[in-house]
Amino acid sequence: MNAFILGRWDMDANIIGGDVRFELPVATRFFGVAIATMRLRMLKNPMDRHEIVRQDVKQVICSVCDTEQPVAQLCSNCGVNMGEYFCAICMFFDDDTEKEHFHCHDCGICRVGGRDNFFHCKKCGSCYAIALRDNHLCVENSMRHHCPICYEYLFDSLKDTTVMKCGHTMHCECYDEMIKRNKYCCPICSKSVIDMSRTWKRIDEEIEATVMPEDYRHKKVWILCNDCNDTTEVYFHIIGQKCSHCKSYNTRTIAPPILPH
Repeated sequence: MNAFILGRWDMDANIIGGDVRFELPVATRFFGVAIATMRLRMLKNPMDRHEIVRQDVKQVICSVCDTEQPVAQLCSNCGVNMGEYFCAICMFFDDDTEKEHFHCHDCGICRVGGRDNFFHCKKCGSCYAIALRDNHLCVENSMRHHCPICYEYLFDSLKDTTVMKCGHTMHCECYDEMIKRNKYCCPICSKSVIDMSRTWKRIDEEIEATVMPEDYRHKKVWILCNDCNDTTEVYFHIIGQKCSHCKSYNTRTIAPPILPH
């Protein structure tokens, strides 16, 4: 990347990139504007590192001819390419074109993976893989939260994301790890994320083969089904309580409803 960046910043100096030097005018208490320059390797304390607000960048300095100029992909003086990919909206440079960058105007950020491989879901408020077009349950702004497993913010994450049956989202690798650990419910809403019909059938067989003691044989409890949100009164069993509406065992006991006087 053949550019120094100059822009407004409200702290000290930001460094991104190995040997590329970025210069930022910074406000100081006693001076109007100062140029703060520092290299990444000089920031020994990780707490001193912080991200640049790219949209605040107003001027760049060509590292080849040392010409200060407005932000652009090509140097106005010597014509050198300052970055193989350049977004004038995000003020973003990158030389790695294999990432297949593209700018999504609805998301307001640059993404990687190739424009033809993604579409923007208006209701979910984010870009999804083409395979999910007309093949997912929309939840408003479902990507504007953290992955419920690793807690990384999903909207601008570079990792692949999946949409579960309930419409909630998480990283694909986190989803796969969750399934490997025999966790089949959404961590957010507790709905089943895969077809559990075969499992429910096995539980039916286990319950039929397991007779409850006389003291509990006629005991009833109220349950809430996590899959269909229905509340019903059913016979208690130590193995599980079956929803009378959708036949799911993904249920939990609740207090009896309060009837009006």
